[in-house]
Amino acid sequence: MSTVTTASADRDDRSAGGGRPATNGHGGRPRFGRGIRSNERIAGWLFVAPVIVLLGVFFLAPIIMAFWVSLTDWQGQGSPFKSGVPFVGGDNYTRLFTEDGLARRDFMTSIRNNLYYVAIVVPVQTVLALGLALLVNNRMLKGKSFFRTAFYFPSVTSSVAISVVFLFMFANSGAINGILSFFGIDGPAWFSDARGLIHLILGVVGVDNPPQALSSGGPLGLTWWDWLSGPSVAMCAIMALVIWTTSGTFMLMFLAALQSVPVALDEASELDGASRWQRLRYVTLPLLKPTMFLVLTLGLIGTWQVFDQIYVMSQGNPAKTTLTPAFLSYRTAFKDFDYGRGAAISFVLFLIIVVLTLAQRWVMRDRDEPRRRFRWLR
Repeated sequence: MSTVTTASADRDDRSAGGGRPATNGHGGRPRFGRGIRSNERIAGWLFVAPVIVLLGVFFLAPIIMAFWVSLTDWQGQGSPFKSGVPFVGGDNYTRLFTEDGLARRDFMTSIRNNLYYVAIVVPVQTVLALGLALLVNNRMLKGKSFFRTAFYFPSVTSSVAISVVFLFMFANSGAINGILSFFGIDGPAWFSDARGLIHLILGVVGVDNPPQALSSGGPLGLTWWDWLSGPSVAMCAIMALVIWTTSGTFMLMFLAALQSVPVALDEASELDGASRWQRLRYVTLPLLKPTMFLVLTLGLIGTWQVFDQIYVMSQGNPAKTTLTPAFLSYRTAFKDFDYGRGAAISFVLFLIIVVLTLAQRWVMRDRDEPRRRFRWLR
């Protein structure tokens, strides 16, 4: 009797939902529905699928195809993916670094020119943009809208049109040399003189010929005298154009960051007796660190990818002193019809930008955070 009573109680508990979940009738695991989360996941993938397809077709696929071209000796005839295209592997890359010849010399010359370009343009445009942002953010300044528009206007103007205007301004009989002659200064031949600024300064003091120690050898196919030449006057003219046209954009970034800085912090530091420079250094600049990193990163990428100003104003002349890796890649591929080496230059340029960006990120890291140690050192 007690056995029958216990069995009926167990049936009642299972029917009331208090027992184990119902099985599939064959002793297996219970069946559960797909649920609303699964439907949301499918709907999400359907929404992002067009963007993924577009990025894959127009971004990822061309990169893969260009990398394949950099491993071949394709000359632009037919398809680079047919069987008759010679596969050279890493020869296009080794020719840029290890093999003596015109290819390595031109590439190293472009790297030297771009290093001077980056070393001057990025700091100057960053400091100028920050100064303009502090100026137009001043509460005592009248006509803020006018000055903000005036400083930003060069950034939205066509770079080709501005390059043509600067080309006329820096001509031998242009406005710049006219202003210099007014002060009794004989202006240089901006786009004809191939000497670098350091060579020009040494020439003023009587050093026209390089010392034997600097002209006998040097790294990567260039002599030390070539590496230490400094930017040419033509490159300086291009630098002035780029700084003028890009500072407005970075000014807006700094201005947006400055307007998000709490006014109470600045007022409190002023009440504590901090000077204007101390408030800028210890209050404002630390709060602008994320924006500073963004501006420096964008400036670094933009200066290594400079092309349109070089194409319009100099074509790499005089004597390749304005040659840059981006323009060299274009000229090698579309003028010399060496598409493999041109693609290899573009990928080396991409690697340089990535390495420098990571190095900049490491330099600007937050040093208040505890350092991560390797486990094997513990």
